[in-house]
Amino acid sequence: MNRQRRSLSLSSTPEFSLWSALGVAADSAPEVTESRLERFRELATAWPFVMLIQLIAPLTVAAILRAGGGGTGGALPGGAAVAIASPFVLLLLWTRRGEIVSTHLQTRMLALAAAIIGAGLMALLPLLASGPIGYQQFTGIVAVVAAIVVTAIAIYPVRAATLSYAATLVAIVVLRSGFSFASLVAVLALGGLVAATLRLARGDQATEQQRSVSTSAGRLAEQLVREVEEHGDGWFWQTDRLGYLTYLSAKVGREFVRAGVTPLGGRLIDTFRMDAESVETERTLNFHLSTRTSFSDYSVCPASVDGVDRWWSISGRPLLDEQGRYQGFVGSGRDLTERRRSEAEINRLALFDGLTGLANRQRLKMGLEQMLSSTGSGNTTVALLLLDLDRFKAVNDTLGHQVGDALLKQVAQRLERSVGENGLIGRLGGDEFEVVLPGVGNRDQLGELAAAIIASLSQPYYIEGSTISIGASIGIAIAPEDGQDPETLTRNADIAMYAAKGDGRGIHRFFREELLEGAKTRKQLEDDLRLALISDQFHVAYQPVVSTAEARIVGYEALIRWDHPTRGSISPAEFVPVAEESGLIESIGEWVLRTATREAASWPREVRVAVNVSPIQFANPALPAIVTSALANSGLAPERLELEITESVFVNDTGHSEAMFKSLKGLGVRLALDDFGTGYSSLGYLKKAPFDKIKIDQSFVRGAAAPGNRNAAIIKAIVTLADTLFMETTAEGVEHHDEVELIRELGCSHIQGYVYGKAARSEEVVRQLQAAGGQATAQGYKVSRSPRATMLRSAMLDLGTAQGEVRIRNISSTGAMIDGIEFPSEPGGVDVMIELLEGQMFPATVRWAKDGRAGLEFAQYFNLERLNAVPARTQLRRAG
Repeated sequence: MNRQRRSLSLSSTPEFSLWSALGVAADSAPEVTESRLERFRELATAWPFVMLIQLIAPLTVAAILRAGGGGTGGALPGGAAVAIASPFVLLLLWTRRGEIVSTHLQTRMLALAAAIIGAGLMALLPLLASGPIGYQQFTGIVAVVAAIVVTAIAIYPVRAATLSYAATLVAIVVLRSGFSFASLVAVLALGGLVAATLRLARGDQATEQQRSVSTSAGRLAEQLVREVEEHGDGWFWQTDRLGYLTYLSAKVGREFVRAGVTPLGGRLIDTFRMDAESVETERTLNFHLSTRTSFSDYSVCPASVDGVDRWWSISGRPLLDEQGRYQGFVGSGRDLTERRRSEAEINRLALFDGLTGLANRQRLKMGLEQMLSSTGSGNTTVALLLLDLDRFKAVNDTLGHQVGDALLKQVAQRLERSVGENGLIGRLGGDEFEVVLPGVGNRDQLGELAAAIIASLSQPYYIEGSTISIGASIGIAIAPEDGQDPETLTRNADIAMYAAKGDGRGIHRFFREELLEGAKTRKQLEDDLRLALISDQFHVAYQPVVSTAEARIVGYEALIRWDHPTRGSISPAEFVPVAEESGLIESIGEWVLRTATREAASWPREVRVAVNVSPIQFANPALPAIVTSALANSGLAPERLELEITESVFVNDTGHSEAMFKSLKGLGVRLALDDFGTGYSSLGYLKKAPFDKIKIDQSFVRGAAAPGNRNAAIIKAIVTLADTLFMETTAEGVEHHDEVELIRELGCSHIQGYVYGKAARSEEVVRQLQAAGGQATAQGYKVSRSPRATMLRSAMLDLGTAQGEVRIRNISSTGAMIDGIEFPSEPGGVDVMIELLEGQMFPATVRWAKDGRAGLEFAQYFNLERLNAVPARTQLRRAG
């Protein structure tokens, strides 16, 4: 095949091409000009009128001759006849171009030309009637006939004009021969010719009208195609019989030209490359091109252009001519680039975390399912690590969510550095992350990785001028022994993570079956809680709140107690967290509120009752209505009800807290800030929240009276702050007499703790208030001792004159109990040196000795936190 024919321009249009495929006639292709089409339409309407004049003219002349009205003027010479006809011929040729005169003027000029030609015939016919036709007569007739032929050619179509010529010549012959039988036959023939002429005229006019409609449709199709090509995402292409491109929409061609490639003249399958992920689709395209069958929606991109992110979808069908012969392929395409980009973005959003860029929950699940599916046939293992950040909530509360988000991004980066390419890392949501490690089952190796992750995440972060320290707790489950499906493996890793948090945070734990038993026990506890609420298994106990100035009971805190029918008394520390997680805390809290207000209504008028409000209850907009209902039903005065609220109610505050405080204070109740100092947002809200009291957490009270303890200074600072804000203060957890004296000296207004008795039922409260006018009497130990750690550890004891090894049984910041040594009776006051830390001796004094045991008092305060560095062989168990 001639290669020159294939190298068509982007705008070339073959005679049998895309227009035929679109149903547009070949005559209606773009090369048909608008002026020619308009001329065809107007002439098709005008020519029957012109032909009629041409027939009437000779008939009129014949009638004159028959009547004997011949002239004697002689014949016009042939040159004169030609001269008469020539201007009209030129005029007709001029009007045919359609460039100067209007269409209506063309019609009029054609009619005028026919009339003048008829006048010329009238001048020539007398000569024809006077005798035989001579040279001059013959020349005149030829000139007239030539003028008529030119007129017929000037108008359209030719075949009807030819009949017109014949009709004119026949009329002349008839007139020359007179009215004989032959004349009659000629007249009849003439009538048939006239009828045929008129019939053909109507047919040609209909054909022209149909062609006009087709032409209009072709122009519309051309306009639509051009609109799609230039402004839409669609385009068109065509190949020849051998599959070489002969037509390509300009906008797609420009994409190739910009990349330095000329697409026309190349094979379709060499110009476009199929999707790399669909090799079968490329073979299918070759199959269609070779078998000449249609195809649709195949994704392609430029084959010879690297780095061009362009994708199209093409469809095609074989192109046949009117005889059914194969001419090549014709088809269309549309741009897929933006859709692919959108799909890629949607896929990214669907499978990756928008904040950190790590895999999200869905992507992690898919990856875990894929990895676990390969463990069924072999010994491949999969390890799952669940991470929860420690103290992250405090960052959000104090520094804001913007800093929290920045922190999560840095955590993600550290995780990626720690794990590397060994596993799939993702964020489940909030501050929870997950790592999936295929092919790793060695516990020592996993333990080292978990420790490295914790160490990395525990290093300080520097964000917006703040230094932030957090930690992480990790739970580890290994497939297939800890689970063979994603749900089971994730559940067990989650159980292990909660075990790590329960054991002190900042550590990792592997899943064990006993942990699952603990989770099942927790679930059973939740079910029992639901039953307890409807079975009247709860009761309220009241712990006295005593005025430090008068040692008189001024109120009680309502504490919930649960007497389980089979397990006995269950501590609130055990079931309250379960109630909060299960959503039962609202129902339980409302029950405590209504019970406490009803029972407190029978106490002496001045005694108040304090009820705890959980963050979940505080977030309920119906809380003011519930409090109002409880007060109304019990008859308790609002000022005798004190609601204790923890700092956690300020988390994610959006204005709800201020509105709730305003509503509650509008009821007339008192508000107390509970567990002050254990959170991270108190100082910021104290200036806005209308609290009447601050409750100092017991962690600051315990050990405050011990030498060297700094808790007393913290309590003093809180009291000073409260006095400045005109708030009362209550010290919680007071257990010893010396702590009572210290709290009073520090200026705290109220005391609550075991030193004034444990919580009791409402009946006992009434007896306490009736006895001694409500005065409170301190009970228990008079002197507090430092918190002790029970342990079993070997240590060197230096008596000055001898050394020996002893065992430390328990230790506090002020002393220790040892055994393994016999002292003489009454060894009090003996000074010794004891090895509390490896290689470090500390001075102490023996205060008592009995049955191989002795009590030592340290010469100076000892920080128990230094024991965290004891060797692994030491067994240490913290005690209260």
